[in-house]
Amino acid sequence: MCAMARPRKPLLSTDRIVETARALVDAEGLAAVSTRRLAAELGVSGPSLYNHFRTKDEILEAVADSVSGQVDLSMFEDGRDWRTALHDWAVSYRAALRDHPNIVPVLASGPGRRPAGLRLADAVYGAMVAAGWPPAQATSIGALMRYFVMGSALGSFAGGFVDDASAYDPADYPHLQQAHLLAEQQEKIDERAFETGLTALLDGLARQYEQVRRSA
Repeated sequence: MCAMARPRKPLLSTDRIVETARALVDAEGLAAVSTRRLAAELGVSGPSLYNHFRTKDEILEAVADSVSGQVDLSMFEDGRDWRTALHDWAVSYRAALRDHPNIVPVLASGPGRRPAGLRLADAVYGAMVAAGWPPAQATSIGALMRYFVMGSALGSFAGGFVDDASAYDPADYPHLQQAHLLAEQQEKIDERAFETGLTALLDGLARQYEQVRRSA
């Protein structure tokens, strides 16, 4: 009687390493990632990871780029005007970071050589130049949008207040009597703040754009 074949382990691949590392970062933070821990999660020996990545930092770079790859770029190709495209891109960008907040510190260092990050920067810059922005201003707009979206993902304003009314004595903080209620409305407040800031930012750019068009 033939013995039953053992189930084969999934082959180790770059994508599988990145997916496992991303799940680990999401669940436990950057400090949880090590080659030993990843090897254990993947059910392989530690040295086998080095066939795909030389260092832990390379793995984290790949995780960061996989998150950049989740950002929708179609708005720069389907005929939307520059302002609408920037708005929709910023919303998609923030959603990707909101889903993976623990990797934001790595993303904040810039795209470097990451392919998805570079495609993102290229799409924004190209769309702004195509819309009539001078190259130098198009570069500034890309940087400005990145600062704004990245900053919104680094922490929650509402989440910075504690659910304890006694922490906000009216004698010391006369205008924070309702601050203890902010935490329970965290998502709503942060979404509203993001949209308020994004609208103000785009309004300002629209005024600059009119000046650019008049001087062209």
